[in-house]
Amino acid sequence: MKNVLVVGGAGYVGGAVTDLLKDAQANVRVYDSLVYEDSYRKEVDFVNGDIRDQEKLKKQLAWADVVVWFAAIVGDGACALNPDLTVAINQESIKWLSENYDGRIIFMSTCSVYGAQNIELDETSQTNPLSLYAATKLKAESFLEKKNAMIFRLGTLFGVGDLYARIRMDLVVNTLTVKAHTVGRISVFGGDQFRPLLHVKDVARAVVMNLDTPHTGIYNLHRQNVRIIDLAYQIRNHFPDCVIEATDMPFQDTRNYRVASKKAKETFGFNSIHSIDDGIEELKFLVETGRIKDLDHNRYSNQKYLQEQLKNVRS
Repeated sequence: MKNVLVVGGAGYVGGAVTDLLKDAQANVRVYDSLVYEDSYRKEVDFVNGDIRDQEKLKKQLAWADVVVWFAAIVGDGACALNPDLTVAINQESIKWLSENYDGRIIFMSTCSVYGAQNIELDETSQTNPLSLYAATKLKAESFLEKKNAMIFRLGTLFGVGDLYARIRMDLVVNTLTVKAHTVGRISVFGGDQFRPLLHVKDVARAVVMNLDTPHTGIYNLHRQNVRIIDLAYQIRNHFPDCVIEATDMPFQDTRNYRVASKKAKETFGFNSIHSIDDGIEELKFLVETGRIKDLDHNRYSNQKYLQEQLKNVRS
């Protein structure tokens, strides 16, 4: 049985992966600094640690046959708060990993590396990172080119990953679903921007499928490419009284991209099984039954929460 170290395993995607690994009876160990969490309560071997603590992490790497790496500052706004920290976490930590670990690596990148392009993009398409987040992820990919590594360029995630990790409310499907419930209104600026969407649990499935395969290289992962305005109307199907306010103006977020995941389908049989409607219903159930105490709490947004933490450190 493989020893699988899930770095950042207490997070939004890591939680879903950890559950699948437990179901598969793998030897799982989570390494996480609990940036967004107050505790880690799963019955899983757990090490509280920062990825910048190289001596501590090196001991865990010596145990692992496979490293699944989720640890990162995620999102354009969150990464812009402290560029030096972002480079250290998202980029330099992967350079160090490539120099200090020779086992199997599964690494999470992002489709944001493609930037704004009006064609369907595959893994051979030109990259055009428009943010520090995308640029550091792209650089991190380069450190793994000659390793036994699979790199997943993820679409924009949605849905509920597991019962313990915090829900992210700063992702477009989740955000608009909560807005439809709390204010009964969805505001869309422009709306013609495309996003490749993917349920968080489908990421977990792709990871577990490839723990022991010979596949390496870069793979796009998404379910479908959706225009933001069309997504708004799809959400309204679940909240009939919701009003959509569409404004004909460019949105500040200039990312606009559609991707193809043909390579993943042909190489290891990837197929998403969780639809956008599934994700909407998951969030709808949580908010309508009052299972999230404070929907506006900063901890559900990477940028807002990290901004608050940095402010506290400075003060």
